[in-house]
Amino acid sequence: MTDDLLGGFRNPEHARALVTAIRETAVEPSTFMEVCGTHTMAIAKNGLRGVMPDTIKLLSGPGCPVCVTANIDIDAAIETARQPDVILTTFGDMMKVPGSYSSLSREKGDGRDVRIVYSPLDSLALAEAVPDKHVVFLGVGFETTAPTVALTIKEAQRRGLKNWSALALHKTVPEALRALTNDPDVQINGFILPGHVSTIIGSEPYRFLAEEYGVPGVITGFEPVDVLQGIWMLAKQRAEGRAEIEIAYTRAVMPEGNPVAMSAIREVFEPVDSEWRGIGVIPGTGLAIRAEFAEYDASLRVPVSPPEPRAIKGCQCGDVLRGALLPFECKLFGRGCTPEHPIGPCMVSSEGSCAAYYRYTDYGKA
Repeated sequence: MTDDLLGGFRNPEHARALVTAIRETAVEPSTFMEVCGTHTMAIAKNGLRGVMPDTIKLLSGPGCPVCVTANIDIDAAIETARQPDVILTTFGDMMKVPGSYSSLSREKGDGRDVRIVYSPLDSLALAEAVPDKHVVFLGVGFETTAPTVALTIKEAQRRGLKNWSALALHKTVPEALRALTNDPDVQINGFILPGHVSTIIGSEPYRFLAEEYGVPGVITGFEPVDVLQGIWMLAKQRAEGRAEIEIAYTRAVMPEGNPVAMSAIREVFEPVDSEWRGIGVIPGTGLAIRAEFAEYDASLRVPVSPPEPRAIKGCQCGDVLRGALLPFECKLFGRGCTPEHPIGPCMVSSEGSCAAYYRYTDYGKA
């Protein structure tokens, strides 16, 4: 059963057939982790945990790019916004994310010029409109958003803009999965691999999971039937003693990914070590702007010295992100920390696992 044969991705008959297939196949106890914020929301919104057999446990991993951005990087963005004659532009989901001492939303309330944009190109248009200001675009996200920022940097160069730069905080996914697989606190038997990221990078970068660790993975789409199919394919691999990287999302993902997008990433960015909230520094998972594009690197154009980062008191978002803790097991969940008054980033982002649990389940609500 592949996604080309399912015929209707919201068809309840297909969903029921897949649930039955999962229950018949999943004899061996298994823990599967999704590493995509959209999957996290789809699983919670559609109640998929509730239809799983007792043998399957679904964990949410570090699939929310806003959530995994470490305090040290958020603090740098906040300090950048505080600089004179700087306009910081960002996607809206970064506004309320707490840093060590503040947030971009709070800084805006204090008079800093922080603006929400819907595309990096919007920030270029702003830079052209206010030549006496330096416009910084805050680049946060995985391989999905990195190509658009790379192409925007090239466009800024083509236009000859001197008052625009990007603060590149992008992260890449595959090696983070290696860190999770090596984590002694979390025993993962299979990965529900991210659909959006995989449209860019393809399936090959995940191959090491199966070949080196014997951990299978399935790339899935985002409809309930997509996710159920991915779970069934993982259960089937486990039952058959196989470990492979399979693509259930063939309508969007090719093994080689998107060569044009990957070329843009490689041309503009280079791999660097990056800190992930809850996991720590993972070698080679950051994307820094190459020296050839240094005039568009905000870390060089607007250098800052943020204060020493500190953890958010009581927040266990880091443990949630690596699957060591379920959201409702955090003492702040639903008590001091809600989507209306978030304390940690996992409750702030629309893709955060704490926000998903809070919105679509009754766990832990006070």
